[in-house]
Amino acid sequence: MFGATEMALTRRDGFNLAALYAALDTQRQIRGITWQQAMREINGTSEHDSSVHPITLSTVSGLRVKAVAEGDGVLQMLRWLNRTPESFVPGCEASEAHQLPAVPADHVLRFDTRKWYAALDAHRIARGLTWRHVAREIGGMSAASLTHLKQGGRTGFPQVTRMARWLGQPVAHFTRASKW
Repeated sequence: MFGATEMALTRRDGFNLAALYAALDTQRQIRGITWQQAMREINGTSEHDSSVHPITLSTVSGLRVKAVAEGDGVLQMLRWLNRTPESFVPGCEASEAHQLPAVPADHVLRFDTRKWYAALDAHRIARGLTWRHVAREIGGMSAASLTHLKQGGRTGFPQVTRMARWLGQPVAHFTRASKW
C-alpha cells in the first residue's frame, strides 16, 4: 500500500499538458514548419487524406490551459515528439520500457482501456481494496470512471499517468495499434 507521501505525489504530480504544448511548439519552431504542417505530421496525413479523424490545432493549443486531454490524441503528439508520457510527469524517471511502441503508418496508437481495467482490478483485488479506495489512492478519478474502463472506450491525461504510477507500470504497456 502506498504511504501518505506517495499518495500525495500521485495526486499532485500529473501529466503536464502545458509542458506538452511547449514541447510541440519548440519542436515545430526548430524544424521551421507551420502549425498546419506540424498538424499534418502529427496526424500522419496528407492535405487530402479524409480517412482519419485528425487532431485539430485548437485541441493542441488548448493544452496550454486544460487540466485534462483526450488520451489517444496526446499519444499521437507524443509519438511526433518521440517522447514518453512519463517524460511530462514531474519527478518521473523514464526508461526504455516507457517508450511508446512503433505502429504501422496506416495505424494510430490508442489506449486499451479494457487492459487498464483488468490490471487495476487485479491489483485492487490483490490488495483487498474497493474501487472507491483505488480512486482515492490514484487521485483525480472516481470509482465509476475506473469501472467504466471495462466497457472500452477512451481515457485521458493526466489520469493514465496516475493509473500507471499506481500500478507501477509504464503507460506504454496499455497501448495498442489500431486503424482509425
